[in-house]
Amino acid sequence: MRNVSLYLDVDGVICPFGAAGTTDWGSRWRISDAGLLEVAYAGELVESLNALSRTPGLRCVWLTSWEEMAPDYLCPAIGLAGQEWPVLASNGLGSGEGWWKLRALQRDIEAAAPDRAVWIDDQLDYEAEAQAWASILGRRLLLVSPQPRRGLSRAELEAVRAFL
Repeated sequence: MRNVSLYLDVDGVICPFGAAGTTDWGSRWRISDAGLLEVAYAGELVESLNALSRTPGLRCVWLTSWEEMAPDYLCPAIGLAGQEWPVLASNGLGSGEGWWKLRALQRDIEAAAPDRAVWIDDQLDYEAEAQAWASILGRRLLLVSPQPRRGLSRAELEAVRAFL
C-alpha cells in the first residue's frame, strides 16, 4: 500500500451517541473525561485504530467538528495515538452552501493527492452531495457511515482494512 489517506470523525464514530449496553466488540463501554465532556468508547476500537494507524503508507487525518480538540483532549483521554494527525478545520467552510467536511476533504485530497482514501463519518449516509462526489472517484474512495448510536463496528473496520 502506498499513499492512502484515512479521514476520521469522532462523534458517532469513535464516541457513539447515547452508548448503552455492550459494544459491538463484546465489551462494556468505557467512559473517559475528555476535558470538556465525558465520552463513551470501545477500548478495542481504540486499540485497533492505533494498530491501523501504524500501517505503512497510511496518513490518518482528523475530519471532525472537534477539530483541534480531537488530538488535544480526546486522544489523551482515551489512549488514541492521533495527537500528530493533521486536522482539517472548517475555516469558514461552514458558512457557505454544502457540507463543510466535504469541502475540506476535497481540498485535502487535491493537496495530498492520495492514491486512495477512506472517509469514516456517521453522517455520510445522509449527505447526498458527498455520496455523489464519492461515486465519481469510484473504487479510489471508501465511504463508511457507522450507525451513530453504535459507532464504528468491528465489521466496518475490517472493511477498511480490506480496502487498505
